[in-house]
Amino acid sequence: MKRNVEFAQNETKRMLDLLLTPEDQVPADVRARIEQETVDNFANHVNRGWLQYRKSMTEAGDFASVEWTGQGSILTDTRGREFIDVLGGFGLYSAGIRHPKIVAAAKAQLDRSPQYSQEMLDPLRAHLAKVLANLLPGDIQYGFFINSGTEAVDGAMKLAKLHTGKSGFIATEKAFHGKTLGPLTLMGKAMFREPLLPLLGNVRHVPFGNADAVEKALASAAQVGDGIAAVIAEPIQGEAGAIIPPSDYWPRLRQICDKYGVLLIADEVQTGLGRTGTLFGVDHWDVTPDIICLGKALGGGVIPCSGFFANAKVWECMVPNPFMHSTTTGGNPVACAAALAYINVMLEEDLPRQAKEKGDHILDKLGELQAKYPGILADVRGKGLLIGMEFPSDEMGWKVASGMFSRRVLTAGTFINAKTIRIEPALNISYELIDEMLKRLEEVFSCISKEQ
Repeated sequence: MKRNVEFAQNETKRMLDLLLTPEDQVPADVRARIEQETVDNFANHVNRGWLQYRKSMTEAGDFASVEWTGQGSILTDTRGREFIDVLGGFGLYSAGIRHPKIVAAAKAQLDRSPQYSQEMLDPLRAHLAKVLANLLPGDIQYGFFINSGTEAVDGAMKLAKLHTGKSGFIATEKAFHGKTLGPLTLMGKAMFREPLLPLLGNVRHVPFGNADAVEKALASAAQVGDGIAAVIAEPIQGEAGAIIPPSDYWPRLRQICDKYGVLLIADEVQTGLGRTGTLFGVDHWDVTPDIICLGKALGGGVIPCSGFFANAKVWECMVPNPFMHSTTTGGNPVACAAALAYINVMLEEDLPRQAKEKGDHILDKLGELQAKYPGILADVRGKGLLIGMEFPSDEMGWKVASGMFSRRVLTAGTFINAKTIRIEPALNISYELIDEMLKRLEEVFSCISKEQ
C-alpha cells in the first residue's frame, strides 16, 4: 500500500464521529457498512485466518457477526441481535460488561490524568498494591502492575530467576501461561510451541495434578545440576478445560518446593479474584505460593490490568535496582482506578459466593443433561463459574458451539482442548439468564441427538 495521509485523516474522523453518536441514533445502513468493513479490514489488515477460525459463526450461517455494544451479560451485534454471554471474554468480564461503578471510576480518572509522569509517585498504583496485599494469600506483600496475564507470568519468571540465581522451571502438560516467548516456553501444547523452537532452556514439563512427577523432575534436575528456580502451575487448568487437580496436589506442591528450595508460582490470571468460588484458586487448598500472577478480571473488564506479586523475602532482589523490570503503560492510573472499582464491586456484591452458588447450579443441571445425552456430553467439571463441558470429539464441540451461537448464546472452545466448551460468564449473571442458556443448550443437544 502507498501512504495516503488524507485518507487516514478522513477515516479517523469518520470513526470518531461514529463513536460520539448515541448508539440508538446510528442508522441501520451505517451499521451494515461497519459490519462489511470490519470483515474486509480483518482480512486485509489484521489476519484473514481470524475469519476462518470463527467456525461457530461460519457454521451458524453468520460469518460476519460484529459486536456493537454490551451490558451485564448481554452482547448486541450490529444487526441488533442480543446474545447471552457465557464466554465472559475468557474470564475478563467477572463483573459483567460495562459495570457502572467500574466505568465511572475509569472515566473519573480520565478527567484527571490518563497516564503517570514516570517520575512522580502515583497514588492509585500504590493504593491498589496495598489493597491487594490485604487480600492475597499468606504473606504476599509486594507487586508490579502491567497490562496482560502473559506479562504477569513473564515478570514472575524474571523475579524467580533473580531471587534464586537459577534458570530452570517445572511446568505442566496442557498448561496455558501466555504466548510471549517466556510464558510460551512453559505452555503445555506442541501446536503453539513447535514452530518457535528453541525457546528458553532448562524447562521441564510434567503431568498436571501429579505431585510425584514434580518431585521426580526436581530430584532429576538436582542430580544433574540443572538449577530450578520455580514450579509454576494454574490452581485449576483453565484452557485445558477446567481440569481440577487431586485435593492433595497443591499442599504437596508447597511441601515439595520447600524441600528442594525452589519457588512456587501460582498462575491465577484466570482463576483469581472470585472466578472459582473463592477469592483465589489456591484458597481451595489453603496454600500460599511464593509468587502469584493476576490478570483478566483485575481491570474489571474495562481497562487491561495485571500484575505479579510476592512476599517480602522474594521481592528483596528487586529493591537494589527497582528498574530491573519496568513498564511505560502498566499500572496506569485509569487501569488502577478500574481495578480498585472491580475489587470494591467483587467484595460488595460477594462475587466469589455468587460464583460458587451459580456454578453449583449449572453443574447440577449439566449433570442431568449428561445423563440424558450420554453420547453427546462426555464429561462436566469445574469450580465456581470456571466450567468445562467435554464432548467426544472436536467436531462435536464445534457443533455445540455453533448451535449455541445460532441460538444467540456466546461460548467457545479453549486454546488447549478444542473438544471442551467453556462456560465462564460474569459472576453476577442472573439465574434467569443461566436457565435460559441451559434451555437453549438442551435444544442443541436434542438436535444433535436427532441427527445421530
